[in-house]
Amino acid sequence: MGERCWLGAPDPLMEAYHDTEWGVPQHDDRAHFEFMILEGAQAGLSWKTVLHRREGYRRAFAGFDPDRVARFTPAKVDRLLADAGIIRNRRKVEAAVGNARAFLAVQAEFGSFDAFIWRFVGGAPIVHACRTLAEIPARTAESEALSKELSARGFRFVGPTIVYAHMQACGLVNDHLVDCPRWRQLGGGEGRVAAAARRRRA
Repeated sequence: MGERCWLGAPDPLMEAYHDTEWGVPQHDDRAHFEFMILEGAQAGLSWKTVLHRREGYRRAFAGFDPDRVARFTPAKVDRLLADAGIIRNRRKVEAAVGNARAFLAVQAEFGSFDAFIWRFVGGAPIVHACRTLAEIPARTAESEALSKELSARGFRFVGPTIVYAHMQACGLVNDHLVDCPRWRQLGGGEGRVAAAARRRRA
């Protein structure tokens, strides 16, 4: 691959994530739940820190199955706080369990969490055309609207910046830099960018 757009020092996990996952449109509910847990865990930390604990989270949170996580008891939470494979922050762990219950409620109402979340971008990825990392937004009107809705539904650790990171990770937004090969591979191009800009203005 050519020049990757946001990686620092060489790191195989980060490189693989950039090359195969970040920005790819996601429509699997379990993957959405996984990123909800991981993005919430990242608050105040680096993505690299979380990514290197991903398998620990997968083991600790039942393969990111929201049905099983929703049934975690206070005793289970206490055991997780002794698990060195995850970030041992009580508020984040408790939020993950509460979010699983809210996630199931959204599935019951909309048929899937995927159907719910993609409404906030009109059903198609928003394609930005950033040339520098400084141009990539930390939050947008769409992430603010989604954050507000999630909070109203009882989700925690879903501020607009965390939610925007979820949108980037799950391909609701293509924020690869235009000089990164992944930008065009994931739909970057003048027509798509113009369409996205028109939709945001509408």
